[in-house]
Amino acid sequence: MSEDDKTPAREVIADYAQAHFRYFRTADGTVYAQKNGHPVARPIRSQGTSGSHRQELMVGLFNDGRGVFNGTALKEALDLIEALAMKQEVQQVHIRVAPGFDGATWLDLGRNDGKSIRIHPAGWEILTPDPAEVCWRRTQLTGELPLPAKDTDGKGIDLLLRLCNFANAETEALAIAWLIGCLGPSVPVPAPFLTGPQGAGKSTGGRMLVRIIEGMSGDLRRAPKDEENLTAAVAAGWVTALDNLSYLSPDLSDAMCCIVTGAETVKRALYTDGDVVRARYRRPLLMTGIDVGVIRPDLAERLLPLRLERPKVRRTEAELWTEYEEALPIVLGSLLDLTVKVRAAQAEIPTDLRMADFAHLCAQLDSATGFGALSAYRRSLDDLNDDVIEGDLLAQTVLQHAATIEPGRDQRNPSAEWLATLSALYSGEDCRPMPKGWPTTGKVLSDRLKRLQPTLAARGVFVDWGRTSSARYIEMSRPPAPPEPEQGQVF
Repeated sequence: MSEDDKTPAREVIADYAQAHFRYFRTADGTVYAQKNGHPVARPIRSQGTSGSHRQELMVGLFNDGRGVFNGTALKEALDLIEALAMKQEVQQVHIRVAPGFDGATWLDLGRNDGKSIRIHPAGWEILTPDPAEVCWRRTQLTGELPLPAKDTDGKGIDLLLRLCNFANAETEALAIAWLIGCLGPSVPVPAPFLTGPQGAGKSTGGRMLVRIIEGMSGDLRRAPKDEENLTAAVAAGWVTALDNLSYLSPDLSDAMCCIVTGAETVKRALYTDGDVVRARYRRPLLMTGIDVGVIRPDLAERLLPLRLERPKVRRTEAELWTEYEEALPIVLGSLLDLTVKVRAAQAEIPTDLRMADFAHLCAQLDSATGFGALSAYRRSLDDLNDDVIEGDLLAQTVLQHAATIEPGRDQRNPSAEWLATLSALYSGEDCRPMPKGWPTTGKVLSDRLKRLQPTLAARGVFVDWGRTSSARYIEMSRPPAPPEPEQGQVF
C-alpha cells in the first residue's frame, strides 16, 4: 500500500474513539469521555497518572489491534473530538451522589463495573445507571463501597452507634440525620463538629461516619492553609473531613460557610490570558477537635455539634476496624432502608431555622422513628449561640444594654452614638481599656452588628437599620412581654 493510501493516524484514533466512547460537555465547557454503556466519565484533557482518558484510549487501541500511536497523533485526534463535543448537549457529572429520574437519587459505589445504588420512593436497588441519566466522575478520593446488605431490620444503625462514643441519644439522632442528608444531592446539611474530652475517639468517630459514604479509603485531613487548596480538596470528593481543629481563622470560617451552603470560585485558566475556570461546590463537611475557640455567628448557624465521651473499655485499632469493616455492608443497608422511610414521611417544614432543609429532614426522621432529632437540633443551635456570645464581648455588651430597653419599645441612634453608648457601658466607671477587636468607628460597629444579628435575635434582641430624611440609624428593640393571663383563666 502506498503512503497516499494509508489512513492518517489521527483519523484512525478519532474513528475508534467515536465508535467506543460518548463525548459530551458540561456547563463550564469541560469535555468528558464516557465508554459506551458505562456510567463513569473522564475529562479528555486529564493528564492524571492513572485512569485518564488518554491512557484508556491508548490501551483500547492496542488491545483491539489498532496499533501504538505517538503523542502527536493522539493530541490531534483529541483536539478534533473536543471541538466536535462542544456542539453536543450539556450534561452534568457528579461525584458520589446524583439526582436521577422520577425523584430518585443515586449513590456511586466506586466500583469498576459501575454498579450504583438507586434510591427511589419505593425502596432501593443495586443497578448500573443509564449513562443518559447519571454520569459519575471519579477522582483519587473516590473510594469503593461494599454492596449493602438487604433486609437488615435496622441492625446496622445499632451496630454503628455501638462502635461510636456518642454522649447521648440526641447526639446519635443528629448523627443519623446528617448521614441521611449526605445521601441527598440537593439538600445542604450543617457541618458536624465532633467534640469531647481528650481520648473520646473524635477522630475515630469521624472516620466511621465518613467511611459510610466514602468507603474504607475515606479519611480525615488537616485543614489546608489557604482557601484555594481547601476548595481543590472539596471539589475532588463528596464528604470533606478536617481533623483536630484548634483555631478557625476568619478566612477559613468564611470558606466553610461557602462549602456547606454552596459557592463558586473563578480563576484564570493556566497558560491563558483571558480564559477562566469555574468551580462550583457544595459538599457535606465534617470537623473534629476539642475546641476551636471563638465561633463566628454565620458559621455557628451551619454547625452541628456532636459530643463524644471517653469509652469505659478500650479496644485495639485492629480489632475495632476489623469489626467496623465487617459491619459496614449492614450499616449501609440499614441507612438506605431508613433513608427511604424518612423521605416518605410527612412533616411540616420549620420556617424559623436557617438550614430549613435539614430541619425538615430532622422533622421527617422524627415522624418516621420518634428520635427527637428536631428538638435536639434546636438545642444544639441554642448552645452554639451561647458559645458565640461567650466569645464576643460586643454581643455581651449589647445584651446588657438591651436589658434596659422597655419591651415593646425601640431605641434608634446613629451608629456613632451607639458606639459611644456601648463603649461607655463596657468601660464602666473604672474606665477599663477597650479590648482588642472592639469597633473603632460607627461603620465597623454596624458591620459587626450585622454579623451578630441572628445570634442577638435568638436572645430576644432585634437589630435593624433604616434612615430618616437626614441620616441613617440603627434600631434596637425587644419584643413586647406576653400578656399575663387573667385570674382564673387557664391556657
